[in-house]
Amino acid sequence: MSLNDPKWGRGSNGSDGSNDDGKEEPRREPEQRPQRPQRPGGDGPPDLDELWRDFNRRLSNLFGRRGARRGGTGGNGGPFGGFTPDGKGAGIGLAAVLAVVALIWLGSGFYIVPEGQVGVVTTFGRPSDQTTAPGFRWRLPWPIQNNEVVDISSLRRVEVGTKGRPERLKEALMLSDEENIVDVQFEVQYRIKDTGARDYLFNSRNPTVAVTQTAESAMREVVGRRSMDSVLYESRLEIAIEVRKLMQEMLDRYGTGILVSSVAIRNVQPPEQVQAAFDDAVKAGQDRDRQIDEGKAYANDIVPRARGMASRLQQEAEGHQTRVVETAKGDASRFGQILAEYQKAPQVTRDRLYIDAMQQVFSNTSKVMVDVRNSSPLLYLPFDKLMQQAIQDSGVTRPAPTTVPEPAPLPEARGRENLRTRDRDAR
Repeated sequence: MSLNDPKWGRGSNGSDGSNDDGKEEPRREPEQRPQRPQRPGGDGPPDLDELWRDFNRRLSNLFGRRGARRGGTGGNGGPFGGFTPDGKGAGIGLAAVLAVVALIWLGSGFYIVPEGQVGVVTTFGRPSDQTTAPGFRWRLPWPIQNNEVVDISSLRRVEVGTKGRPERLKEALMLSDEENIVDVQFEVQYRIKDTGARDYLFNSRNPTVAVTQTAESAMREVVGRRSMDSVLYESRLEIAIEVRKLMQEMLDRYGTGILVSSVAIRNVQPPEQVQAAFDDAVKAGQDRDRQIDEGKAYANDIVPRARGMASRLQQEAEGHQTRVVETAKGDASRFGQILAEYQKAPQVTRDRLYIDAMQQVFSNTSKVMVDVRNSSPLLYLPFDKLMQQAIQDSGVTRPAPTTVPEPAPLPEARGRENLRTRDRDAR
């Protein structure tokens, strides 16, 4: 039986609680409902009116009241299958339903902030100044408040000018100070500041794009102030440090709440179209630098030697000058002393000078002069052997001395010798 059946809700005989003649029948006490007959076959779906009556009966048991009036003799009349709720019961049921709904709504305000993340609570879309720490938290349910969870511990990275990006050439090609084109590929690592979660969520529409554009702008500014050789070979570390500092200043000015951790330059090269020509120019520059270094090394080797030789010659000349001057002074002083002694005893001084001169002369020769006229020709001392032994002891090889007889003295020499003998005897 369906709900659209006009006999739904009436008695089993199709009546609405009255006789055929229009008279009301007396009301009867509710009787125990007979068991429903089994449907033919036993495996079909239940009838819709039976489901409706079961629902009404359970609702009446929940509210604790049953209707006092039933329609018809079947005991199941009325739109609620024999149950007629009053206003007080409906209010209690509505309050219970609202309480359950309110509890579910308030329970939806609980949320969890994982470790290493912070939560940002918004009230009607307006973010609060304070962030929530990790843990189990509660806020007013939606639509009054809502929450966003931001990861502040993990490192994020963006690549600029690397291969595989759709706008690689547009990002990587930059101008140096001398207006040469340089292909720069680098990577930026960043994270969110501990107090920057609110700025990260609400001050930038797309933080990743903001970091990429800021990195590209900073790199162009730094490369534009340096020469091409400096960018390619010399100043990569300085460029990375300067780019990081400039990026942080720009991101702080925009209020993005982002902290730049590092900037790593992966590759710096000239454009592919001029790579071969640039390699030739680099090789020529390297050859020039090598030859310059070789010339400097040769100069550094020769110049100190020449300076040392010049200094040595100068010192030798100064030493020779000092020696000659001091020798001359000594000779002059000696001559003055000899002159004073000569004035006192001329003959003695002359003899002394003669003996010193002969001693100096004979000390430089290997010959022995022997006077055989006034003495025996027999030599008692082997002068030649003694001189050879002295020469061998000194390690100098000299010819053996030769004994040469002294020539007979002239008459003048004899007279001089006799004069010396008399002077010695007189003394």
